[in-house]
Amino acid sequence: MVLDVTPYDAVLLVSFGGPEGPDDVLPFLENVTRGRDIPRERLEEVGEHYHLFGGRSPINDQNRELLAAVREDLSGAGIDLPVYWGNRNWQPFLADAVREMAQDGITRAACFVTSAYSSYSSCRQYRENLAAAAAEVPGAPRLDRLRQYFNHPGFVEPVVDATLAALADLPESVRDGAHLSFVTHSIPESMNEASGRQGSAYVNQHRSVVAAVVDRVRQETGRRNPHDLVFCSRSGPPHVPWLEPDVNDHLEALARKDATGVVLIPVGFVSDHMEVVYDLDTEALATAAKLDLPAVRAATPGIDPRFVAVVRDLLVERAATERGEKPRRRAVGSLQAWWDLCGVGCCPNPREELPALGGVEE
Repeated sequence: MVLDVTPYDAVLLVSFGGPEGPDDVLPFLENVTRGRDIPRERLEEVGEHYHLFGGRSPINDQNRELLAAVREDLSGAGIDLPVYWGNRNWQPFLADAVREMAQDGITRAACFVTSAYSSYSSCRQYRENLAAAAAEVPGAPRLDRLRQYFNHPGFVEPVVDATLAALADLPESVRDGAHLSFVTHSIPESMNEASGRQGSAYVNQHRSVVAAVVDRVRQETGRRNPHDLVFCSRSGPPHVPWLEPDVNDHLEALARKDATGVVLIPVGFVSDHMEVVYDLDTEALATAAKLDLPAVRAATPGIDPRFVAVVRDLLVERAATERGEKPRRRAVGSLQAWWDLCGVGCCPNPREELPALGGVEE
C-alpha cells in the first residue's frame, strides 16, 4: 500500500543546534541566551562544558544521523519526499533551510521538532522560530509543525528497552532494588505552570511517560523499582524557582537513604546531546561515584528504527487529518495523543508576544 502524504511535498527536521568547534562556542551561547541578560562570565563558564569535548556539541552530528535515517525510512516506505534540516541556534539555521525549500519549489512542509514535550522553550519557541524563518524568506512554503510525541510508542518503547538494558548492566546484587531516576531538562516553575492548555503540561507529560515505562519494566522484570522524575541543566538566576530536585541533589538523597543503585534515564532527551554527555555522563556519574552509589545511564532513542519511524507516522497522520480524514493517533500511557494545533495562549512567551506558527490563533 502506498502511503498518501498529500498535501505535503517536504519534511523539515527542526532542532536546537550546537557548536562544531571551539570558536563557535561563545557565539552559539550568545544565540541561545539572546535577550536574557546572561553575564558573559556565566557564558564562559558554561562554555567550558563544551571545551571538555573539544568545543563541539554532539547534537549536530546526531541530527545528521537522524536526517539520513529518516530519509532512508521514508524511501523504504515508498514516500518520495525531500527532507531538509534547520536549527534554532546554529548552522544550518532555520531561515537558510526555508530559503532552500523555497528555491526548490516546495509549497508545504511538515516540520518534526527534536523536542518531545510541551513548554515555551521546548514547543512554542520553535513555533516562533518557524514563523520568523518563514517571514524572512519571500515565497516561503507553508510550515506545519507536527504534534508533540512524548507518548508515541515509537518514543516510549526505546526508553523501555534502554531502561531494561541499563538495569542489566548493574551488578546483580543491587539490581532488584535499584532506583530508576528519570531525568529531564529543568525549566522555570512558572514556565511549567503555563505549559499546555490547562497548565503544567510539561511535568504531567513526563510523569505520564515515566509511569508507562515503569509499568512496562515491571511487566518484563516482575518487580516495580522505586522511581522519581528529576531535573538537570538549570541555567536561570538563583532567585527564580526552577523545577527540582536537581539530579545531583537527588543522588545525594538516594545515598542517604542507602539506595542500592541507580539507573539514570534521560527521558527528556531524544539523543545524547550536551545535557546528557555532560550533565549526566560527566557530572552526575561523578557524583554517584563519589557517593559509592552504583550507577549506569540508559541510552536515548537516537536513531532507533522505532523512533525514526515516528517521523513517518506523524507525517502520514497529519496528512490524513489535513485531507479531512480521521487517522489513528498512536499514544501510550495516561494521556491522549497531543493535538496538532496549539491553543490561544498555550505555552506563552515569558518575555514578549511573538508570532508563532502551528496554532489555532493563526
